[in-house]
Amino acid sequence: MIAESHSRCEKFGIETDRVYPSHVLKGEVLQRRLFEHERLLDIVAPFMDILYEAVENSGFFIILTDKDGYILRSKGDPDAIIQSEKLNMVIGASMAEKSIGTNAMGTCLYEGMPLQVTAHEHYIKAYHRWTCSAAPIRNPKGEIIASLNLTGDSKLFHPHTLGLVVAAVRAVENQLLGDKAREQLNETFHYLQSVLESVSAGIITIDTNGTVKTLNPWACSLLNLEKEKMIGKSINCLLPIWQDIFKRFDRGESFLDAEITLPKPRNKERYDLSAYPIYDENKQIIGMVLVIKGIQKIFNLVNKYTGMRAYYTFDDIVGDSQEIRQIIDHAKTIAGAPSTVLLMGDSGTGKELLAQSIHNASLRRNEVFIAVNCGALPKNLIESELFGYEEGAFTGSRKGGHAGKFELANGGTIFLDEIGEMPLDLQVNLLRVLQEGYVTRIGGTKNIAVDVRVIAATKKNLFEELRKGTFREDLFYRLSVIPLFIPPLRERKQDIKALLNHFMNVKAQKLNKPVPHISLELHEKIMRYNWPGNVRELENFVENLVNFNGMSSFNIISSELPNGFHNYNGSYDGQQKSEGGTTKKMSGNKTFSLEDIEKDAIKDSMAHHNGNVTQVSRQLGISRTTLYSKMRKYRIGVS
Repeated sequence: MIAESHSRCEKFGIETDRVYPSHVLKGEVLQRRLFEHERLLDIVAPFMDILYEAVENSGFFIILTDKDGYILRSKGDPDAIIQSEKLNMVIGASMAEKSIGTNAMGTCLYEGMPLQVTAHEHYIKAYHRWTCSAAPIRNPKGEIIASLNLTGDSKLFHPHTLGLVVAAVRAVENQLLGDKAREQLNETFHYLQSVLESVSAGIITIDTNGTVKTLNPWACSLLNLEKEKMIGKSINCLLPIWQDIFKRFDRGESFLDAEITLPKPRNKERYDLSAYPIYDENKQIIGMVLVIKGIQKIFNLVNKYTGMRAYYTFDDIVGDSQEIRQIIDHAKTIAGAPSTVLLMGDSGTGKELLAQSIHNASLRRNEVFIAVNCGALPKNLIESELFGYEEGAFTGSRKGGHAGKFELANGGTIFLDEIGEMPLDLQVNLLRVLQEGYVTRIGGTKNIAVDVRVIAATKKNLFEELRKGTFREDLFYRLSVIPLFIPPLRERKQDIKALLNHFMNVKAQKLNKPVPHISLELHEKIMRYNWPGNVRELENFVENLVNFNGMSSFNIISSELPNGFHNYNGSYDGQQKSEGGTTKKMSGNKTFSLEDIEKDAIKDSMAHHNGNVTQVSRQLGISRTTLYSKMRKYRIGVS
């Protein structure tokens, strides 16, 4: 069917890179068409609203067209509507195949049947981002009079989406039949019941007396309920606040995304609850729909789409030395245990890489991994970031409160980097979480149970911090159940060669440049250098080296390292940042700066290319404008 539609589009002469519909009604012509379909709009609008409630805040939008494919009405999340309007999918635009190629609306009107069109099945490229489900609407005579469409991001493709549209269309067609109100309500109930059973959230409907009328299988599974025992019974034992919700509706207020816990002794789980009033034909409230979702499921979705995952494994750790192999062996041994791990080592030794590897070798490998740098967070934010806060806990707090990193990491692993920087007063709170297994949000009173494995890391000497009184002794022993020390690169020089080769290949591939040739002299200096910044410093140096060796026939750096390397005498005297933070003091009392390297690179390249600015800018990977600016800055070629 899609292939046949594409064939028709080719015959119509539609370009695949077209963006906007070729036909858009405006002015009096549009107003006249809207007036002709006023009755249809009145009938379909409520069903579009119901359908939207089922997909609200999911990135979907709904479109109603007439039999010719002209848009009569749209409804959806604001961002989704804005994106559609950028493509001129506005009221009056034609979605027929002749206007905009293969799409769910135009093709379903042509074929006369419900269908989905997803991603590349659309004829024009501009619509490849979407998945669309549409069904034709027929009058009692069986004639097609309109189409109803549900569109969202192509990543959200699911067959149930078409089921939602078909159910809504059937409800519209039932309304058009004009049968008795009882029959209409009965059929609509069955269609909506099918919709409810396909939604991955607990749905419960109650009347104004709190009596349960319906509940879907997801609610039974989520809340551990038996449908037969709940139908016709009061909701009070499950949700004592139902009367308060009705009162809010009476005041014209909404009830959305409230965090609740079920009465004891049912369980200690927390849920997200939204409620929607049900009206009769006189706009009187006759009941409500309760939509219940597990908080942890929401957290999992947040973590999934915000990249809170561990990507590295032990196979990603490069090194042949006995020291690093021993660390890996120890880490593999303890990876499956739930015990707290304390990673110690200088900055740049790869503590987070090891932490991710431990997580991915544990039973929690399929769960979330959240990294928190305790040294990068302001003191007044660490507590709220780790433990969360309730609504109104402090000025500027988010409405509805905020879940902390420990809640988000429930079931997985939390990596507390730079733990030595944690303020002393907050160490007490962390100790309580480790000992008791629950957190209490700022401004809250509820104890929220969390199952989190903690891996902490520090570059500080915590024994010295204990002596100074800046780190709690009880927290130290609670964190260091399994201590692992990662030696600096200068103590495992056997790894430098393997790391050098690894980074040369990785950076060359990343920068789309050839692996540069390194002279024997430069190689020896690299192998002798102490690398005070450890693996991170070596990685950054190699990236710099690859950048300046972009042409295989010419090497800007040649056999030279920065000035500090020129005067290497076999020992490292430490490093000293200048006031600007770019100058280092190395052994031999010599200094170098990044500006010196940049200036020399430009001068060498200008000499090699005989002053050809175009070739120099291409060689250095910068624009000509930037190159001229730097030449003026360093007075290169300027009299």
